Amino acid sequence: MPAIASHSVLLNLTPSAAWAQLRDLSLAPHYVPGLTGCQFHPGPREGLGASRRVSRKGGQWLDESVVQWQEGIGFVLILHKASAGAPFPFREASFSYTLQAEGDATRITLRMSYSLRGGWLVEKLLTKAFNNVVREIAKNLKAYYETGKTQNPQFSPAPAP
Repeated sequence: MPAIASHSVLLNLTPSAAWAQLRDLSLAPHYVPGLTGCQFHPGPREGLGASRRVSRKGGQWLDESVVQWQEGIGFVLILHKASAGAPFPFREASFSYTLQAEGDATRITLRMSYSLRGGWLVEKLLTKAFNNVVREIAKNLKAYYETGKTQNPQFSPAPAP
């Protein structure tokens, strides 16, 4: 049974405004700590089958592919390294984003489901770290969506033309 790290925050945005940003898979480097860029693989840029490669300093990268998509509600990404499966230390990993209306605001829940190589002891040791990462992503996403200001100091967006 996979372990789960989850966190939710209330966005001061209507559900349609929150979805307009969430559905844009190119925005992740603005709020995911450590990302330096994002490039799409050939194919769709949103919806089922969309796939991107996110990069980090030092040439490190990770692929994320949409395996579930509910228009206006959210999606699930699987994390993988090309066709080699989940990156170390994961045996498998996915990340989901789900929106739920709360009056004129929107609650977003981020959830990372994973199993690790090394079994329960490794999972026990890393649980707190993964919970902290998911919490930080949620906090940064809220700030970015509400202000439009990049929350990730490692990412330098290209200036608008």
